[in-house]
Amino acid sequence: MSAVTIYHNPRCSKSRNTLALLQENGVEPKIVLYLETPPDSAGIKALLKKLGMTAAELVRRGEDDYKASGLGKDSSEADIVAAMVKHPKLIERPIVVRGNKAVLGRPPENALALIG
Repeated sequence: MSAVTIYHNPRCSKSRNTLALLQENGVEPKIVLYLETPPDSAGIKALLKKLGMTAAELVRRGEDDYKASGLGKDSSEADIVAAMVKHPKLIERPIVVRGNKAVLGRPPENALALIG
């Protein structure tokens, strides 16, 4: 099996549950604590491509930094990505990556599609 990576926030229950589910299924993923080592613009764009999502689909709209960054429903892809680089907590979590595919661990069972 190719390596599995999880973009993880240990304070998030969905992220913890996804990590536990991977481990219960014999997968010890590389853990990226993305709040401590945030991806750059190219990294976020690569994740979006693997997820098959737009930045608007991956951004956490409920965070204070969303409005503080001047983001709204008409924000451009570039503006949203720039805000996620500056404020990584705007990135929805967890993201599980294997090869050229990725899934959002919401619900955690989504990760099983990558390892099954």
